[in-house]
Amino acid sequence: MKVIIAEKPSVAREIAKVFGANTKKDGYIEGKGYTFTWAFGHLLQLAAPQEYGYYGWNVQNLPMLPNKFKLSIRKVKSKEGMIDDPSVKKQLDIIKGLFDEATEIIVATDAGREGELIFRYIYYYLKCKKPFKRLWISSQTDEAIKEGFRNLKPGTDYDTLFNSAHCRSQSDWLVGMNATQALSLSSGNRAVLSLGRVQTPTLAMICSRYLENKNFVPQIYYQVAIQPDKDGQAFRAISAENYKTKEEAQAVLDKVEDVAAGFPTGGHILSVEAKPRKEPPPLLHDLSSLQQEANKRKGFTADQTLGILQNLYESKLVTYPRTGSRYIGDDVFAEVPALIEKLKDHPDFGKQATYLMGQKLNKRSVNAKKVTDHHAVLTTGVEPYQLSKDHQAVYDMVAGRMLEAFHQECIKEITKIVVQSGSKFTASGTVIGSAGWRAVFNEPDEEKKDEENAALPKVIQGENLPVINKALLEKQTKPKPLYNEASLLKALETAGKEIDDEELRYAMKDSGLGTPATRASIIETLIKRTYIIREKKNLVPTETGLNVYTVVKDQKIAQAELTGTWEKRLEEIRSGASINEFQEEIKAYTRNITQELLRVGIPKKAAAEPVANQ
Repeated sequence: MKVIIAEKPSVAREIAKVFGANTKKDGYIEGKGYTFTWAFGHLLQLAAPQEYGYYGWNVQNLPMLPNKFKLSIRKVKSKEGMIDDPSVKKQLDIIKGLFDEATEIIVATDAGREGELIFRYIYYYLKCKKPFKRLWISSQTDEAIKEGFRNLKPGTDYDTLFNSAHCRSQSDWLVGMNATQALSLSSGNRAVLSLGRVQTPTLAMICSRYLENKNFVPQIYYQVAIQPDKDGQAFRAISAENYKTKEEAQAVLDKVEDVAAGFPTGGHILSVEAKPRKEPPPLLHDLSSLQQEANKRKGFTADQTLGILQNLYESKLVTYPRTGSRYIGDDVFAEVPALIEKLKDHPDFGKQATYLMGQKLNKRSVNAKKVTDHHAVLTTGVEPYQLSKDHQAVYDMVAGRMLEAFHQECIKEITKIVVQSGSKFTASGTVIGSAGWRAVFNEPDEEKKDEENAALPKVIQGENLPVINKALLEKQTKPKPLYNEASLLKALETAGKEIDDEELRYAMKDSGLGTPATRASIIETLIKRTYIIREKKNLVPTETGLNVYTVVKDQKIAQAELTGTWEKRLEEIRSGASINEFQEEIKAYTRNITQELLRVGIPKKAAAEPVANQ
């Protein structure tokens, strides 16, 4: 009997359907010589401190550094406290019985770090010794599943993937358990103040930005604006300099040779610079960039977007969602024309899909060397049917970006005019000559939103124009905006470094905070801990969050860049780097931060919840 284990019941049912198996049993499906069973996500977790002999919350126990980690059944709350989840125990017993009888085990959990961890923890907890094979697919379509089963991989090929996942799990336990107890005990007020390897630097970023914004003192400055006129088409030019005082700006305004003062040719064109610019299409979406777009367009939370995308994946409509790659290989690129053709009847994108069918496709997103475990998110060619409004919106973001990514460059002409009228003034404007990829969503160019002119007239260097209006402008400097989910996700990619270039940002993804698959849960954890709240579209710290930040902001645990290096190390383990070396470093780091946190205190009003409840 061949036993196939999936990550959840719905996926097992879909795979069973492809095989034509339909005999339902308690905890599995069988037929055609196969048995299909499932987990419910993480059935097992690393055991709690008391299972290693660390009883109670005691400074003498810290740091807690188990010699060997144990696995424990997922817990649920009951009248007696936290107990093993009965449904998990039952399913584990079913899986054990099937594994004992199996002639072959095939792993069909999600093809990624967490999916591998879910299966391996079950496998090792049940003390199973049988060899297993791995199904590795990027799409849940029937054909992709069949192709995956024709090309099963030896389970040992994914040992380093498990090592990476297990090391992350261990490091999160070590840092989270020790730091939380150390800070909570040092506060002296019987409060549980949760800290975490990724959670805490993320909180630090949110609090730091909030305080910077709140304490920002605007600086007043002045500009002068003039309106030259060319054959009835007026345009706006702004003083080349900003002025600290109103008096300085007024002196410049008074020198403007405007029509009202009797100067019919008061604006002398010093220079006209028109530069063509090719704007390449954006890269394909990975999970993080899609979450950012969904937040900007629809206000969806990162967690909401991930949930919708997972549903679309399981409905065979899009490829694997938890990807950190924005590229595809040449093999996948060969399938793209057919995927584009499937969109020719799309109500919004049909015209652009039809256009692309006759064009040479842009290959900016095609680079096999930059594809990690899974390629960028694409549609599968399966036609969506009766999707909810939210599901349709996310599907359209995937489909639209796919068309954008393979479209032509957007050709612009950027014009800058320098006008002399007592002082120098500049006018700028952008004219799109060929929309290219921008025609897909047909949205305004972000770069144009701050421009003073929708369009500029044709002017010639050396000519004089009448200035028909002038004005003194009072402005003030603005603080950096509070983080929303889109801007926070972008910042997490680069451990807080402000990098706009998407390729450079992508190159830093292995040094970011968390992974595309875990960042949504980081935000939700901070909200659950009452460290931050959603206020309109912004993420704002609570008083508890700010109090915790005040204490930890100068400690190692709050340093985004340092935490980002651990993520890079975990990726190196995925490629075969030493596990022992990493584990020793994490233990040293844990000892260090535990001592740091035991030396600090925190105000009593920071209490989140009583220690007794833990």
